[in-house]
Amino acid sequence: MDNSICQVYEDEIQSLEEEIKLLAEKYEDSQQESTFFSDEEILMSIKSFQREFQGQSKGHESPSDLKAQLESLETDLSFLMKFTGIQFTSHSKKTVEKTTNRTVRKHRLSGNCHSLSFQLEFQLLEMQNKETVSAVITDLSIIMESGEDSDVSKFVSSTEEHGNLLTFFRSLSSYAEWYEHRRCTFLHFKGKYPDVVTLPEGLLGDYLILRNPKLSGLELMIVWKIHLDEEGRTTPVLDLLTKVPEQVLEQKMATIENAPASFRSMLLLFGIETAIENLIKVVALEK
Repeated sequence: MDNSICQVYEDEIQSLEEEIKLLAEKYEDSQQESTFFSDEEILMSIKSFQREFQGQSKGHESPSDLKAQLESLETDLSFLMKFTGIQFTSHSKKTVEKTTNRTVRKHRLSGNCHSLSFQLEFQLLEMQNKETVSAVITDLSIIMESGEDSDVSKFVSSTEEHGNLLTFFRSLSSYAEWYEHRRCTFLHFKGKYPDVVTLPEGLLGDYLILRNPKLSGLELMIVWKIHLDEEGRTTPVLDLLTKVPEQVLEQKMATIENAPASFRSMLLLFGIETAIENLIKVVALEK
C-alpha cells in the first residue's frame, strides 16, 4: 500500500478518535449535571409546589360556599321582584369597542312590571383609570306598552334624553303599581255589579261608566287617570262626569250638580274603592 494512502487513513482514524473523546466528555458533563438534584430533592420540590398552590387556593371559596351565596342572591332577587314588580325576561349584550381603558357594550333588555311590558336598548361606556372605573349610559331607547298616554310618552322621552335608568325603573314601578291597582279595581266592580258597571275600553281603559238599568239615559263616568310627570312622579287623578236626562235633572238639580264635588270629597275621606262603591250604590238606587 502506498505511504500516502496509509497516512490519509491514519489521519482519518485520529480525527474520529478525537471526536469520540469529545463526545464522551460531553456525556460525562451531562451526567454530572443530572446528579445535582437527587430523587429526594425532586420529591421535596414537588411537595413544596403543592403546598404553595394549596395556600394560594385558600382564598378561593369552596363549591358549597359558592352555592350558598348563589341561593342568597336568588332570594334577594326574588324579594326585589316582588317588592318592585319588575321582572326581566331576556337580556343580551354585545361588545362594540374594547381598548386598554375603554369598553363599549350594547345591551338589550326586556321584561314586565306588573301588567306593563317594556323593552330597553342602550350602550354602556366603561372607562377605567388607575384607581377608578366609571360608566356612562348612551343611546338609550325605551319602548313601553301603555297605550297612547301622553304623560308616559313625555316621561320616556325625558328619560331617554338624560339616560337615567334608575329614575326609569323607580318610576316604572310606581306607575305600573297604580296601573295594576286600577285594573284590579275595575275588574272587581265589573264582577260585583255587572248590570251597573260598563267598561267601554276594557280593563286597560282609564274610565268606567255607571248606568241605572231602571232609568234610561242616566250615566256617570268615573275617570281615573295616572299622571306621570317628566321627573317620574306618579299621581292618581280621579274625577266624575255626569250625563243625566232632563226630567231627572229638573227633579234633582242640586244633587246632580254637586255630584262631582261630593265624589272628590268621598275620595279624600274614604279612599278610592269605598268612594266608587258608594257611588255605584247611589246610581243603582240601593240603600
